[in-house]
Amino acid sequence: MCIISVKDKKFRPSIPEETILKHVKEVADRINRDMEGKNPLLLAVLNGSFIFAADLMRMIDISCEISFVKLSSYQGTSSTGEVKEVIGLNDSLKDRTVIIVEDIVESGLTVQSMMESLRKMEPKEIHVCTLLLKPEKLTVPLDIEYVAMEIPNDFILGYGLDYDQQGRNLRDIYTLVED
Repeated sequence: MCIISVKDKKFRPSIPEETILKHVKEVADRINRDMEGKNPLLLAVLNGSFIFAADLMRMIDISCEISFVKLSSYQGTSSTGEVKEVIGLNDSLKDRTVIIVEDIVESGLTVQSMMESLRKMEPKEIHVCTLLLKPEKLTVPLDIEYVAMEIPNDFILGYGLDYDQQGRNLRDIYTLVED
């Protein structure tokens, strides 16, 4: 693996696909144990979580369902701080066990906002699952039960994460190289 260029930025390899999949499997195993008999609804947040959600879903061997919602709080390499719902949820959540599936949790504002919206739909319980967590960047108290990996506060892309819509198709995760 070597330095790559995406648009006007350079990125270095930081987490190989093999390591990512190992951690996804560990999270799937925990969900399999914890959610046995609950038929949870995985609620994947597009666009970033689609690869993680697909790999996670294939590793979950209990009965479960998946649906998607699209939220946006990013522009370029920084969060706008404002969550915008782009595509809403059409499934009934009443008395359901819901697992929010995120690609990355940074400030926690997106997840917090989403949980507030979901609670109005009266689910039985809401859990949070994320591929990546930046604990030092978290600004709101959240109980994130399923964290595949904690990472430092660097800008990353690959494995579904993007820089201005580019780089999602990279199998590994790359970190921005500061000039």
